[in-house]
Amino acid sequence: MKDFLSGYRTALLALERRSSLTAETYTGEIRFFLAWLGENCSEHDTERLLRTADTTVLTRYMEERRKSISSRSAAKAVSALRSFFRYLISEGFRVDNPALVLEMPRRGFRLPAVLSRQRIEILLEAADSTKPLGIRNRAIYELIYSAGLRVSELVHLDCNDVFFEEGIVRVRGKGNKERMAIFGAEGSRWLKLYLNEVRPLLACHQHPRALFLGRRGKRLSRKGIWKNYALLAMLTGTSSHLHTLRHSFATELLAGGVDLRLVQELLGHADLATTQIYTHVDVSLLRENHRKFLPALGV
Repeated sequence: MKDFLSGYRTALLALERRSSLTAETYTGEIRFFLAWLGENCSEHDTERLLRTADTTVLTRYMEERRKSISSRSAAKAVSALRSFFRYLISEGFRVDNPALVLEMPRRGFRLPAVLSRQRIEILLEAADSTKPLGIRNRAIYELIYSAGLRVSELVHLDCNDVFFEEGIVRVRGKGNKERMAIFGAEGSRWLKLYLNEVRPLLACHQHPRALFLGRRGKRLSRKGIWKNYALLAMLTGTSSHLHTLRHSFATELLAGGVDLRLVQELLGHADLATTQIYTHVDVSLLRENHRKFLPALGV
């Protein structure tokens, strides 16, 4: 089964052009499925089980899987199963895809959390700019906020991806798709300060191109950035996640009258429907302010 998983992961990256994060998620889900298959079916030959597994088996698996995961995760599990059986067909291991008839769980509609510009400024200013790593962290958060980047996009940035004169950064998003994101003057100021005064202190020969580095000179990880942000959020009493900066970026653009398709391009969304969720956020903010300043109307 290790060969199946290895081949499947390679196919996700090379043929389906999935991101490394998606490949990791799907492979993990299939590893979970294969373990369940071996434990819950009478036949102990997993390879034979894979050849004969039908919709009934997959439905039973998903019924048990959904007991411990959210609807969103269940939808990913179904997508992973469909993708995996599609891979088995391409390898000549099967001629059908029993996962195609699985019902896709409905994902709950949740408005993304956003912060006001004032709250974001309080949070960003909490980064200790008297210390090198504080300057680095401030540059990271300013860039995420002003360019609307995903954390997974930011950690893969190299020094030659930043173009200060044009005020743009070259980003490799989901599916390894490349786009140009625009960053503002404040982001530019902190990024230059980091590159001139902090990065030389952290740089080593192992990662000469990586833009953001950790204490030991290695490319900074997503976990490291999340951990540092969580600490700032706690210190400032701001109940938010790092992705909230990206949500706030999109919401501010739409509130300022920027065209929805332009926001889609800046965020790197493949589907306009994904971007449209921010229009709901904008309306919810309007309602909140309406209730705040006109409570007598009871709207």
